[in-house]
Amino acid sequence: MARTHLVLSVAAGLALLAGCGTGPEENTETAVLARLEPVPAPAVRTRPVSLNAVTVGDLGPVLTNQDGRTLYLSTRDSKAPSVSTCLGECARMWQPLMATGDITVSGAEQNIVNTLVRPDGGTQVTIGGWPVYTSALDTAPGQAKGQGAHGMWFAVTPEGKKAGAPAPVSVGAEDIPGFGPALTDRDGRTLYLFTLDNNKPSRSTCEGECAANWPPLLITGDVRVSGVDPALVGEVTRADGTRQVTVGGWPVHTYTKDTAPGQTNGHGASGVWFVIEPAGCKSTAAASQPPAAGGPDGSTGY
Repeated sequence: MARTHLVLSVAAGLALLAGCGTGPEENTETAVLARLEPVPAPAVRTRPVSLNAVTVGDLGPVLTNQDGRTLYLSTRDSKAPSVSTCLGECARMWQPLMATGDITVSGAEQNIVNTLVRPDGGTQVTIGGWPVYTSALDTAPGQAKGQGAHGMWFAVTPEGKKAGAPAPVSVGAEDIPGFGPALTDRDGRTLYLFTLDNNKPSRSTCEGECAANWPPLLITGDVRVSGVDPALVGEVTRADGTRQVTVGGWPVHTYTKDTAPGQTNGHGASGVWFVIEPAGCKSTAAASQPPAAGGPDGSTGY
């Protein structure tokens, strides 16, 4: 197991923090998706495409499209060979950059620009082999709000690589009003454990549709710990090679139906999903919802 670099916040030795004072709901991916129009089929995207190197914030030079929108790669895709895995709902939030003709390049080498045929049809631009996308989180040119999202989305440099330092991952203790002690991520989203996983030794079994509904908390850089014993925090390597945070040995997840900080909508789901509390165990608070019909991994109804 690789060693995780833990960065202790000044609050690590203090009592549990009160409330969930984080960003507003309108910044969550769920809220953004609700406002999006359906994405046109790839075949109807006929606008000329240009790639331009632009300095965006602290990221330095990154590539943008003809509208000045920052371009991203996903580390869940493949660059050799070039393969896009972002389909369906994913492609609404992270729109593939499609091309039907010549691609104009400024500030990057033309020989790193290519295309692939997507599984859902149409031709997607690749840079350095990576399929590239814009993000619905960015609402104006010069933004890069998608940088580091879910530990796998990164702006693309003119060399076709990930831009900037990996975003840190945070695990913090909160006292959620009306619920009690719980662990949250850097955005205040509640963290959960899955009792069909294993904590001795750590093993994650939530893949595919399950992981789409219950995103694993992935490690891309430092893990910052607040209000939790650092000895309880570790990591496990998932089947796809990504690294997931563990607490008390349990791989930890967020839940897509928690659309704002302090929500615990997944607690008790299917009788196997529970909020994880600061000692690394499942919370004993009353379940938010009764067990539901369908797969216990959350593939039906969750």
